[in-house]
This record gives sequence, C-alpha cells and structure tokens, in this order.
Amino acid sequence: MRSIPAPGIRFLRSFPRDSWYRGLILLLTFLCYTSYHLSRKPISIVKSQLHYNCSLRGPNPHNDSNSTTWCDWKPFDQDNYKELFGAVDNAFLVAYAIGMYISGIFGERLPLRYYLSGGMLLSGLFTALFGLGYYWQIHYLWYFVIIQVCNGLVQTTGWPSVVTCVGNWFGKGKRGLIMGIWNSHTSVGNILGSLIAGIWVSQAWGLSFIVPGIIIAAMGVISFLFLIEYPEDVDCSPPLHHASSEEKGLEAENSISDGSLNVSSHSRENIIVAVEGTKESTEGPEAISFIGALRIPGVVEFSFCLLFAKLVSYTFLYWLPLYIVNVAHFSAKKAGDMSTLFDVGGIVGGILAGLISDYTGGRATTCCVMLILAAPMLYLYNYIGQNGLATSVVMLIICGGLVNGPYALITTAVSADLGTHECLQGNAKALSTVTAIIDGTGSVGAALGPLLAGLISQSGWDNVFYMLMTADVLACLLLSRVVYKEIRGWCGCYTRKRGFCVKLTHPVTLDTK
Repeated sequence: MRSIPAPGIRFLRSFPRDSWYRGLILLLTFLCYTSYHLSRKPISIVKSQLHYNCSLRGPNPHNDSNSTTWCDWKPFDQDNYKELFGAVDNAFLVAYAIGMYISGIFGERLPLRYYLSGGMLLSGLFTALFGLGYYWQIHYLWYFVIIQVCNGLVQTTGWPSVVTCVGNWFGKGKRGLIMGIWNSHTSVGNILGSLIAGIWVSQAWGLSFIVPGIIIAAMGVISFLFLIEYPEDVDCSPPLHHASSEEKGLEAENSISDGSLNVSSHSRENIIVAVEGTKESTEGPEAISFIGALRIPGVVEFSFCLLFAKLVSYTFLYWLPLYIVNVAHFSAKKAGDMSTLFDVGGIVGGILAGLISDYTGGRATTCCVMLILAAPMLYLYNYIGQNGLATSVVMLIICGGLVNGPYALITTAVSADLGTHECLQGNAKALSTVTAIIDGTGSVGAALGPLLAGLISQSGWDNVFYMLMTADVLACLLLSRVVYKEIRGWCGCYTRKRGFCVKLTHPVTLDTK
C-alpha cells in the first residue's frame, strides 16, 4: 500500500507542469541578467581607487615625497582624470548603444540559447581582461578603452535575448507586475557588483573585475545547459498575448490610441499592411524589418523617452560612488556600499511601476508621473542628502525608485507589449528587434549621461543635478502624446459605464431603461 506523500511534496505537485517551466525560465533569465549588471558595476567602484587623494595615506614610502598622486594608477593620476574616466565609460556605452541595434536583428535570426550563452562567455573574458591590467601593470589608456569597446559590443547579446525569452513564456495579463519583479535583476546585479568589487577595491582592484567575469561566464554555461526559448519546445501551452475577442470589440469602439499600445481597427489595418513581411506563413513567420518595427505605435515615443530616463539612471550608476566620496568624504568601500541604496530603491520602484501600470492600464502615464516626481527629489538629494546618514539613506532609496521605475517599466513590460503587438498577428519574431530598438536608443542616453557628468562636474556637482532634472522633464514631455491618448481612453471607458457615449467630443446620453 502506497503511503501518503509528505506535505511538501503534495505542495510541489499542486503546481501544473507549465508553471514549473515558467518558473525555471524566469529564474534563469533573472540570474543571467543579474550577472550582466554585476560585471558592469566594478568600474564605478574602482574609479575612486584609480585616482585617490594620496595625501591621506601620508608621504610616498619609496621617496618620502608629498605628492598627492603617488598612489594613483597611471594614466588616471593626471588632473584630467575625470575626462579619462568619461572616455573609459563611454567606450563601453557607445559600443553598447551601437551594437544594440544590430544585436536585435541577430537575436531574431539565431537560436537564443547559443546567442546568449556565447555573449556571456565573451563578456566574462573581457571583464576579466580589464582586471588583469592590474596584475600585468598596464598603464595605457588605449588598453582599457579597447577592452571596454569589446565588452560593450558583446554585452548587447543579453537584454534582447532575456526579454524575448520571457515575452515568449508570459502573456500580457500581469506582465507589468511579473516583469517589474523580474527586472529587479538590474538592481540586484548592481548591488552584488558593488559589494563584490568593494571587497578587493582597496587591496587588489584587479580582482574586482576578475571575479565578476568568472561569475558571468559560469552563468553562460548554465544558460547553455538549461535555457528554453519557446514553450512549444517542451510541449507547454503558449501564453495569451492579447485580449479576448469581446474585449477587443469593446476597445475598438472606444479606441483613440493611434500612438498608444492599443490601436483602432482602422489603424490596425494600416499597420498590418506596413509590416506585412511579418505575417505568418505556412512555413513560419519571417523576422520583422527595422523599419517595420519602428512603425509599431509607441515604439518611437518610448524609445526617446528611455534615452533621457537611461541618461539619468546610468549617470548614477557610474558616478554616484565618486560623488559620495567627494561630497560626503566617505572611503571608497563605504561609498560603494551607500550607492547600493539607490539600487534598492530601484527594485521597489520597478515593482510599483509594474503593479500600477497593470492596474490602470496606463504604461505611459505611470512613467510620466514617476518622472515628474523624480526631478524635485533629485534637487532635494543634492542639497540635503548629505546632511546626515539617515537623510542620505532615505533620499537615495526614494530617488532610486523614481528614477529606475520608468526605466524598468519601459525596458520590460512596454517592450514586451510592443513586441507582441496585435498588428504583428502573432509573429513572435519581432520581440527581439523591438526590444533592441528601444534599449539601443536608451543606451545612447546611457552613453551621454556619464560623459556629460564628467565634463559638467568640473564646474560643480550642482550643474550635474540640473542636467539630470532637465533630462527627467524631457523624458516626460516625449510621452505626453501617449499619455493624452491613455487619459482619453480612460475618460471614454468611465463615461460609457455611466451611460454616456464619448465617440465624439460632445457626450450624448444613452437610454439605459
């Protein structure tokens, strides 16, 4: 006679087979992209060690000189060290931005498992090579720039691959919340990268790069062994990307969203013609063209919004530890630990943005509200953020949530929504290209932010924060048309429920008796 299974086993067996596979994909892609960001973070921690105020360490033990640069790492011992740091940052970011547009096209045409795994192995190699410069005693700027360019190019394999994979497995229903939680990998990676780099930054900064390089390479091997691109590959049911036919009919009556994530029946017909190359044939759907992806409603607006949102986020990513060292006079390790609070706020902000946008149905409006609130919070952080430890902690968490919330929402749920748009008629091969276009445009801002911060900081950190506040306002304005359409859609739905028809601008009362 068979015994009754243990309670834990009964609990595990209560989940359907599809749920286990979806959980595996969510966890695996989460860990993969966590390792990507983990490998990008060390440069911001090590900066304060490459150029250090050596007078705090006393005279040079070799010749008793009072030079303030005797302990710096050449060539970053010069007065223009901030410009040199900006060059190293932008070598990575410009290469990443350019490579992202190409990466999405390759991602649609190559097996994602091979593409992602190969990119992670190469990312690990170039990250470790940067750290080996410490042990090989390399003091040439061109070496670090070339390594960063190569690393930036191979790291473009990550984002289109993981978003495409998650989009293939999860439908639109609670995509904002699921991807908001999932997107915390960005902040988790930054936090782990800061903590790991901080362990060796003061003793042997080369290990601050080598260890993250080993981690991302190991995750590449795991991805090769376990990643599943499509649910159909393991006989799981595909997700539902769009609303039911009844819901579509109701949306079509009230639809005025030629620039939002939903389109009217007339607009949908035009878009289908524009991207007819993506229509599924008997042999399978073709990959969408670059121009065809741009014609999907909302892609252009969200792409340029992300440019400015990512400008702000990446300026904090690369310059926040150095800012804390200069303003609060913390040690390099303590500044790195403090900077992780910004990413803690980013986790909370990303989840809240996804949850709110799922509940309201307004992705653009959610982004816009958070961007508006971010500008005054950045101003307050610059002026009162260093008045005390408690104030600094609270302000960093708030700023992190408001800055990274819209960034997280656009790069995940919005990209997945647009990449599985109804006008594509079920063609799943557009998701990687759309994701690459949006994140590639955002990466232009990611390259500009640290570069401008390096140049503007020469005149004072106040001007850097004015630049960041301006970028937030511009990001919000670029979404104004989509926000307007979403609000009009809400008003239409609200008045319809109250017995009004808002087909035109003048409501006409309906006979509800």
